[in-house]
Amino acid sequence: MSTTEVIAAYYKAFNEGDMDAFLALLSDDVVHDINQGQRQQGKAAFTTFMQHMNRCYRERLTDIVIMANGERAAAEFVVHGQYLNSDEGLPPASGQTYVLPAGAFFLVKAGKVARITNYYNLGDWVEQVQ
Repeated sequence: MSTTEVIAAYYKAFNEGDMDAFLALLSDDVVHDINQGQRQQGKAAFTTFMQHMNRCYRERLTDIVIMANGERAAAEFVVHGQYLNSDEGLPPASGQTYVLPAGAFFLVKAGKVARITNYYNLGDWVEQVQ
């Protein structure tokens, strides 16, 4: 698969809620830079992160645009979400919905996502769910 095809499959699996297919697209030593947070490494850490996210949020991505050059890619998209369960340090959840522009940067090696860095405006999200 090309870099663009890997990223397209990544977002397709995410939107379908197919965590097995989603995680299968990651390298075992994937690096994940969390928006306004820490850097995690490894598929196990990413799996734990996604379990937490899926418990707290239900999200669907639309208007996905993928740009790739060799092993590197970027994607811009809109997140349509629902805040299901309160997340530590954030406002209480009560099923609030939100629509948030976001983006991500990727490194793809040997057909697997080796690095993902996500960006969105946390202040905008907080304003929408308060």
